[in-house]
Amino acid sequence: MDNIGNNEVIRILTKNVDFYYGQKQILKKINMNIYKNHITAIIGPSGCGKSTFIRLLNRMNDLVPNTRLEGLILLDGEDINKEDVDVVDIRRRVGMVFQKPNPFPKSIFENLSYGLKINGMTDKSFIEQRVVESLQKAALWNEVKDRLHESALGLSGGQQQRLCIARCLAVEPEVVLFDEPCASLDPISTKKIEELISELEKNYTIVIVTHNMQQAARVSDYAAFLYLGELIEFSHTEEMFTVPKDKRTEDYITGKFG
Repeated sequence: MDNIGNNEVIRILTKNVDFYYGQKQILKKINMNIYKNHITAIIGPSGCGKSTFIRLLNRMNDLVPNTRLEGLILLDGEDINKEDVDVVDIRRRVGMVFQKPNPFPKSIFENLSYGLKINGMTDKSFIEQRVVESLQKAALWNEVKDRLHESALGLSGGQQQRLCIARCLAVEPEVVLFDEPCASLDPISTKKIEELISELEKNYTIVIVTHNMQQAARVSDYAAFLYLGELIEFSHTEEMFTVPKDKRTEDYITGKFG
């Protein structure tokens, strides 16, 4: 694995992270820096631990029984797995957008206001303002502004995914995790999501899991190649895709396996 010598601000740091489902080890000694206001792509074949890894960054794997984490995960220098950490706050600060759009069976407005209300916000005008801002950030406002009180389930797949991004942004995270966000979308919707992710980089730290090599090359600044639960290589994306240092990385990127 490469250590990148630069002056970037580290938002998330993982140190010697091992992770187990029961007796089976899924991740082995993952050491990685995720830099503030940059996009990091996690690539690798199916089953290599990509989704498991990013779910550790906001403690989503806590919801899976019989799992065990060893090692350190620091968010802005703080151990997110300490006993006294507020897990709800961690998940607010580190938001997540999943592979398939999963809007609530509620109105578009309620999809966005829900997270604000459970985080204790009661001011109606503030909630309305945040809903509008979040839809604007997710490049969805112009498409839904006249139908805020209609069911979110009436939106197209691409619109539903942007709604889920807006829902994530509404609670003002610092980091946004994307787990194959375009896997179930058509090429036009995929292009919109990629453009949106690139735009969000100005204000958020982004980690994206993707099987799509071209997508990783298009949107990310840094890339991490996982294989069989190990971090094989981590570098600037352009460097990894043009002069990979490990033969396994080169073979994966050029399509020899995966």
